[in-house]
Amino acid sequence: MQIPEDIFTEQEDVDPDTLANLGPLRRFAGIWEGNRGTDIAPKAEGPDESEYYERIVMQPIDPQSNGPQLLYGLRYHLHVNTPDEDITFHDQVGYWLWEPATGLIMQSLAIPRGQVALASGHAGPDDTKLKLAASRGTTEYGIASTFFLEQAFRTDSYSIEVEFHEDGSWSYVQDTVLTVRGQTEPFHHRDNNRLTKVGEVDMNPWLRIVREQGAG
Repeated sequence: MQIPEDIFTEQEDVDPDTLANLGPLRRFAGIWEGNRGTDIAPKAEGPDESEYYERIVMQPIDPQSNGPQLLYGLRYHLHVNTPDEDITFHDQVGYWLWEPATGLIMQSLAIPRGQVALASGHAGPDDTKLKLAASRGTTEYGIASTFFLEQAFRTDSYSIEVEFHEDGSWSYVQDTVLTVRGQTEPFHHRDNNRLTKVGEVDMNPWLRIVREQGAG
């Protein structure tokens, strides 16, 4: 990616309608539930496989500018439970972002155990498959963790593959490669699920204002 000489001037005539400018991410917009999840996680006695169900809310945000770079995106909250216990199994927040000019896709994520990541990939506006990745040790599309996680369950890489299906559902396969203290081989912490839309989302705030002003 080439950086322009002018890094300050923002684009003009930006379309306020985020849902109309999300490229392949437009299929994500909505409220989703999935009951087919499988998680393979490291335990002292060996890999542990758990079933889970999750709910994801993906709401459109206003267009975002880094100078001339224009991004459209969705803010998401992901909540996961298992059939065996009431306590939250996994909680995650972040953004899915799309840069129409380059086809860049980003997923930012943060979890309440002291870890954040920014994964990236590229896709066309009508693609039905996405693949993103992040790696430890880089300040571009990297991973940052607490001291404990770095020493005990170091995350070396993260990847996610998404497929959008003809029936409107979508599925993902997620692979987080860990170096677990005391183990000689990397551990692949894998998750997968298929989600179905259970609700629609609101328009982004700027578009709502534009339409209300137009109506007035």
